[in-house]
This record gives sequence, structure tokens and C-alpha cells, in this order.
Amino acid sequence: MFRRVLIANRGEIALRIIRACRELGIETVAIYSEADRHSPHLKQADRIVCIGPARSEESYLNMDAILQAAEQYECQALHPGYGFLAENALFAERCWQQKITFIGPPPHIIRLMGDKLTAKRTMRAAGLETIPGSEALLADVEEAATVARDVGYPVLLKATAGGGGKGMRLCRDEDELRRSFVEATLEAEKAFGHPGLYLEKVIQGGRHIEFQVLADAYDQVIHLGERECSIQRNHQKLVEESPSPVIDAVVRSRLGEQVVRAMRAIGYRNAGTVEFLRDPEGRLYFMEMNTRLQVEHPVTEMVTGIDLVKEQIRIAAHHRLDLCQEDVTWHGHAIECRINAEDPDHDFRPDPGRITTFVPPSGSPLGEVRLDTHVEEGYTIPPFYDSMIGKLIVHAPTRPAAITAMTEALTQFRLEGIRTTIPLHQRIMASDEFIAGNYDITFLDRLLAMEPAMTSSEGPVSEGA
Repeated sequence: MFRRVLIANRGEIALRIIRACRELGIETVAIYSEADRHSPHLKQADRIVCIGPARSEESYLNMDAILQAAEQYECQALHPGYGFLAENALFAERCWQQKITFIGPPPHIIRLMGDKLTAKRTMRAAGLETIPGSEALLADVEEAATVARDVGYPVLLKATAGGGGKGMRLCRDEDELRRSFVEATLEAEKAFGHPGLYLEKVIQGGRHIEFQVLADAYDQVIHLGERECSIQRNHQKLVEESPSPVIDAVVRSRLGEQVVRAMRAIGYRNAGTVEFLRDPEGRLYFMEMNTRLQVEHPVTEMVTGIDLVKEQIRIAAHHRLDLCQEDVTWHGHAIECRINAEDPDHDFRPDPGRITTFVPPSGSPLGEVRLDTHVEEGYTIPPFYDSMIGKLIVHAPTRPAAITAMTEALTQFRLEGIRTTIPLHQRIMASDEFIAGNYDITFLDRLLAMEPAMTSSEGPVSEGA
């Protein structure tokens, strides 16, 4: 096992990794930018090192500074968390070159799955069904128009190097396609350094389903079931749950076996997530793979009892998986709400600032309540990074009990000084559509259009009550 691990991230996920390392008897080195010098999570690390100014490009994306810190503190391994450099094949390659173990898949796998079009071709060859669309990068807008006519509108233009909705455009007809093509190309080039686009047919009424996998270096691959991630805004997830209300044990077993075969075929290693779009008829189409830990990993941990971060570290240290597929069982239901420092009443405008009151939920008699966060009362959220400040997770014997437990936890959660998504999550939990489990990826847009605003527009206050 490693003696010391550098954590190449910040905030909530950095603290999550610190705790896993501590339980494994591993020392931690936490990096931070000048803007994060007062971040509460730093108090939990064994050593801390400032790697640059507030701007991500000069700190959390500064490969030279991060690797220098890892060498300076004699770290045997590095955990990238999610975001920043977590899916950067060059960074993983540089870690290996400097004999620092990258806690994630090998660089060539990150590169293979990081190009979305290549990933589609690879997964199709491995036996997974893919969304109808272009078979290669689009040469120009004329080719895009030809493919769109073949598969039928509406279609999505997508950046092959993309993620997070960047370089993506919904096109309902050819005029919209022609207008969007140049915009999407320029956005892809700016965001990812690669202008390449491909095209997919839009699956109307689709649901976002993803499968969690673990794979060691000894050809042992298992899946840990699915998560439902259909409640999202601008392709950014807000609520996740496991199991999905529309996936039964038969489908879980069948698709899980397909995913495991595909991962074994490409020689995958460590934790990863295979993402699908489910159409209203129940067909599941491969979309992409995330070669890292997911933000929503806690719901899988709650229903399986498996610590994904610990498993990542063990696999990277060349330990065999102690589990086989028959050992994986699912119990109860888990829901996660992402708590973001945003104002949902004003187009989700980021609302950084000082937290004047922070009283986490006390729990629920219906199930377990977990709060993954690095913030505390008196902490000032910096304006330079992602607006997520925590994740509220509940686990209960049934889905209705989990919804009730989450509603109670959100009501108990007092967070003042900034606006957050807590009131929006309360609306989601109270929605008939969500309670019935009949929602899809357009759910949030409908909810926001139908429901009146509930957060206060006066004063920087956001409370669960």
C-alpha cells in the first residue's frame, strides 16, 4: 500500500479522499490555491502545499506545480478526484513517467474513452448499442445536414473531445443546424483545443442511466449497478438516485454483463462509469464513459456498502479486487442532492460569499443521512471554481422512504449567507412526477416553467426551512 498520496483537487472531493486515505493508513498531501488557503478541508490533511494563484490554469490545472509538489513530498501516488485533471491523459502519462502512480485508468484508456466518437465506435465493437448518428467527425456543415436528414430531427451536435455540455447544440431543423454548427465548432475549440464535432439523433423522452464499474489489473471486472441521473440542467446533474425507478433486476443483470464484457475487452482498470440514454421503449444506448470517480458515487456506496474511493486506491496499489460479481448486492434506495451556491430564481446565477449559518441535518428515523461537504460556518466560498459546495445523500429501505427522508433532511438543513439550490431540491422532492418515478431529462425544465419561484429575492439567505 502507498505511504503518502497527493490529492490533486480541492473542496468536498479532496476531503472525501483524505478520509479514505486515513482509514487505509495513508498520509495525505493536499494542494491548494491562494484562494483556497482558508478552506476547512486543509485542516484534515497531513501536509498542505500552495501551488499557485486563484485561477485554475495557474493552480489546479498546473501540471508542473502539482507534480513538483508530489515529488517534493515524496508521494508514491496521486488521486485526481473529479474535474480539473482527472480525465487528462497527458497528466496521467506524466505521473507514470515520474514514477508517481496515477489513481485511475492507464493513460491510453483515458485517451481512448476521452474522444467521444472513438469511444462510441469502441463500445459498439464491444457489443453495446449506440445512438444513431455520424460514424466519423463531420467534415463540414453540409455533411452534418446530410446525416441529420438520414437519422431525422431533432439532433445534437456534440464535441468529440467534450463534456459538461460544452460544444453541444440541440438542432430542431436544418436552419438551426446550419446556424449552430459554427458556434459549436468554435466553442469546442476554445474549451477543449479540438474543434471536431459529431452528430446524434435526439432520443425524445430519454432518461440518463449510468453503470458503475470496478476493474483490477488481474482481469477481474465487476459492475455495481446503475444510477439514475436524469434530473439535470444544461447537462449538469442535480439529483441522482440508485437504483433507477425504471431498471429492474433482469435488465440490471443483462446490461451489467454487457458493460463488464466491454470493459474487459478494452482492458479497463480502476473505477469508471458507463453512461446510457434510455428511450421510452426501454432501449439503452451507450453515450460516453467517464474514466474517473463520479460526483454521484455516494448513492452507489450507500446501496452496495462498497467504498469506491478505497477500492480505487487499492486497485492502483496493485491489489486484487476482493469482490466478485456474485458478492455485489443492492439494499434499499439512495438519493443524492447536489447543494450548489447558486440562485435558481435568477437563472442559477452563482452566489459565492460568506456562510453565516451552517447547521447540517440531524438525521431521519426513516434512514441514514450523509452530508459530503468541506464547508463550515464562517467559511467564505471563493468565486473562482465550481459552485457545488456539498452533496446531501439519504439511504432508506424503499424509494418512498428515501424521498421522505430527503425532504426531512432538506428542511432541517440551515444554510444562511448565500443562496443555494436547497429550495429547488425541496420542490423536486414534492413533485408528483418525481415521486412517481416517471420523469426524464426534460423534467427540470418543465418544473421550472410550471412552478412559481420559492426562494427569497431579497437578502442573501437560503434555508432548508
